[in-house]
Amino acid sequence: VQLQASGGGLVQAGDSLRLSCTISGRTVSTYAMGWFRQAPGKEREFVAAISWSGGTTEYARSVEGRFTISRGNARNTVYLQMNSLKPDDTAVYFCAAGISIRNYGVPSQYDYWGQGTLVTVSS
Repeated sequence: VQLQASGGGLVQAGDSLRLSCTISGRTVSTYAMGWFRQAPGKEREFVAAISWSGGTTEYARSVEGRFTISRGNARNTVYLQMNSLKPDDTAVYFCAAGISIRNYGVPSQYDYWGQGTLVTVSS
């Protein structure tokens, strides 16, 4: 199973950006997907997650109401729509996939990780 994240870039505060994560491999539709981020000097933190069916989503409080996670129709692509971006959102964003996830916010629950895409929000 491989994950490929894309869509990062440099934007100004208040702008929007959409990240994509494409998963390839066996039985991709059965994986729950999550987005995490890591800012310089900080620990990796949970951003958002979506169940394999797409019926359940979870968000970190810091992004709730501004970010939206969704799955494509083929379920092998997950999107993170980020609106009203703030400088505090600056980080490398990672997508992750897992099958038996009991707590979406815990990185160790995920089995596979993408390489990360950098999001920089200027003030």
